Amino acid sequence: MSLSTLFTELGSAAKTPTGLVPFRFREVGGDILLTNFLGDWVFVTKDEFRSLARGELDPGTKLHDKLASKNFLRDGLDQAQAAERIAYKKRFLNWGPNLHIAVVTLRCNETCVYCHASRANMDAVHTDMTPEIGEKVVDLMLQSTSPSVTLEFQGGEPLANFSVMKHVIEYALARNRAYGKGLEFTMVSNLALMDEEKLAYLVDRKVQVCTSIDGPEHLHTKQRILAGGNAHREAVKWIERINKAYIDIGLDPTLYHVEALLTTTREALKYPKEIVDTYVSLGCRAIFLRPIDPFGFAGKTAQIVEYDRAAYHEFYRAAVEHILDLNRRGEQVLERYASIFLTKIVADDDPNFLDIRNPSGSGIGALAYNYDGKIFSSDEGRMMYETGDPAFQIGDVFSSTYRSLMKHETVRALVMASIREAQPDCVNCTYTPYCGVQPEHSYRTQGTIFGRMRESTLCAVHKGIQDFLFDKLRENDPTTVEILRRWTTVRARTHFIHASSAS
Repeated sequence: MSLSTLFTELGSAAKTPTGLVPFRFREVGGDILLTNFLGDWVFVTKDEFRSLARGELDPGTKLHDKLASKNFLRDGLDQAQAAERIAYKKRFLNWGPNLHIAVVTLRCNETCVYCHASRANMDAVHTDMTPEIGEKVVDLMLQSTSPSVTLEFQGGEPLANFSVMKHVIEYALARNRAYGKGLEFTMVSNLALMDEEKLAYLVDRKVQVCTSIDGPEHLHTKQRILAGGNAHREAVKWIERINKAYIDIGLDPTLYHVEALLTTTREALKYPKEIVDTYVSLGCRAIFLRPIDPFGFAGKTAQIVEYDRAAYHEFYRAAVEHILDLNRRGEQVLERYASIFLTKIVADDDPNFLDIRNPSGSGIGALAYNYDGKIFSSDEGRMMYETGDPAFQIGDVFSSTYRSLMKHETVRALVMASIREAQPDCVNCTYTPYCGVQPEHSYRTQGTIFGRMRESTLCAVHKGIQDFLFDKLRENDPTTVEILRRWTTVRARTHFIHASSAS
């Protein structure tokens, strides 16, 4: 019996039992998943759901007790506690943008088939951020109402403009003495321009390092071309060297190590297990199986790198099943998408991942600063500017104030467009309590920040992953459930936080 068959069968006899809170439903693995506004969820059988659809819910029955235990009944619902739970999970709305992305140059020494950043050649020094612009980025960042801020250096290849990156770090450390914020630095690099002197500085200034690994060497080097070198060997060499540097200063290698990111291309879909094994061999404890984005050069190479999202889901399931098998054999490794959704589904919290947040983090969770001082609501918005569309520019470091950025009409529109309960395709979606959208993605692919989710490739990815995770929870294998719960554990990397006291 499908859900449509059930309602056809019931016809005008269908009615909702009295006393239920509003809920949404979806068929998963042969049962019916119900979710409510608190993010509580429960599976019922099709016969139980048929009873509900007929308006039958008698006290003392197994179905009544099951729904009562998960806050699906109005009687007994603690409204004060419910309000506290929602406020806690939405506490990020009390902060300001905590992620500040500084593109210190567009120059890059690698050519990638899916480049989102719209790289420039290494002789394009006019795309280098100047020290003066870098200082203004810091000045704006420290005005954020967020008690902690992260300055993330990106490119291009940020190591190509390392002198300015160092200047910005020193300036931020000095200026933060007047603000006392928790301050973190991260750098996203292909590592091919790393040397021992740069490494020593980055370790000394507690700069977290993140790189890109596409999988095994043959796949990585096919997609990332390093002129005169081997992109994969350079990345692996420095991952191992940086991880050793962390051990040498006494850091726990299970917590402190180079993070690596995957961009899943059409070619990568062939190698789910090999990609996972590559990450594990490099000491990575998390693998983020991100699909291809439509930004930057990837929009031009779509005929090479893009694919149907059904093929992505097949890849995702194969990779995560392999990760689960590794966990069963004692390997501690997780998939990042699963971790984000499971934190909302089983840990009753929100990890504040900006792209899967409700509302999204565009402007109010993150800001992106281009090399020339222009400011955008997100890095994706900056990428679109580099390909000719300034729709998401909200100011510049020369004339904008923090207040003008937060009140910018584009930021307000992005917030409205990303509130799930206000969007036609999301308001009745079973996964609304856990999901989020990226308005820039909708704009890039559909021409509107509001998006049509039933046609959205991003929505398809999110739904497919949540279908997979909820099916695992429905099967209720104790070992698997325990592994999935463990993936929601948060271990703070306090070593990387510069906790300066205001003076």
